[in-house]
Amino acid sequence: MLANLNDVLIPAKKGKYAVGLFNTVNMEQARGVIAAAEELQSPVIIGTAEILLPFGPLEELSYLLIPMAKKAKVPVVVHLDHGLKAETCRQALELGFTSVMYDCSTEGYEENVRRVKEIACLAHSQGATIEAELGHVGDNPSSAEGDHILDDASKYYTDPDQARDFVNRTEADALAIAVGTAHGAYKLPPKLDFNRIQTIGEMIDCPLVLHGGSGLTDYDFQEAVRMGISKVNIFTDMNLAGAKAMAEAYGPGKGLTDLIPFGVEATKEAVKEKMKLFGSAGKG
Repeated sequence: MLANLNDVLIPAKKGKYAVGLFNTVNMEQARGVIAAAEELQSPVIIGTAEILLPFGPLEELSYLLIPMAKKAKVPVVVHLDHGLKAETCRQALELGFTSVMYDCSTEGYEENVRRVKEIACLAHSQGATIEAELGHVGDNPSSAEGDHILDDASKYYTDPDQARDFVNRTEADALAIAVGTAHGAYKLPPKLDFNRIQTIGEMIDCPLVLHGGSGLTDYDFQEAVRMGISKVNIFTDMNLAGAKAMAEAYGPGKGLTDLIPFGVEATKEAVKEKMKLFGSAGKG
């Protein structure tokens, strides 16, 4: 069933579990994600990021993801992750996406507020939801999202007092916070500021989002959720699992159709692992 962020994240915040966003660029990944959600009876957020659009155009993905979400036996949010331009967010909403993230985190604070509030008004008028980012989640060299590699991530951590003001003024439905993670595959283990997560979670009502989830330890995830994270973004781990399975299945005379089932199954298993870790299994 088609849902928006409020439908799945408000219960997650109350129940102290998290719902995963699994970005997808094609039918195989989408099939794996939704199959995992239905098998575990877990709500799920599926979608794509603006930086991934060269691999799966937004309009084409809308024709695929929205009907799949409507037919699913569990709540499925169709979400634009890291929309970098207002026009991309508007297009996603026009196409029927039920949620958008407008990432203005590299802009100055007041400009971030102004831009997010504008798209929040549009999204809410259509029954959709909006996620924003305050502080800035960095990017590893292998990142598929963004292009801002930070020399010292702690300089960009989210300020709790500013987070409260930001949410009050923008009316964002979910807030991505910078607490020590980065997008892409890590060279060195990240160090999360769990106290900051807890402090922000106690100061604002809207659900908190953890970006840069791929590569974190089980403890990192569980502690982050315990401290107040309600949504976790995953792409790299799932993407690598599908590619590895298809590469290992390849052999002489095998075509793409021979490999697709392996990619779908590996994606499904990678997603199920995360859902169990986040505590969303059985919550759909």
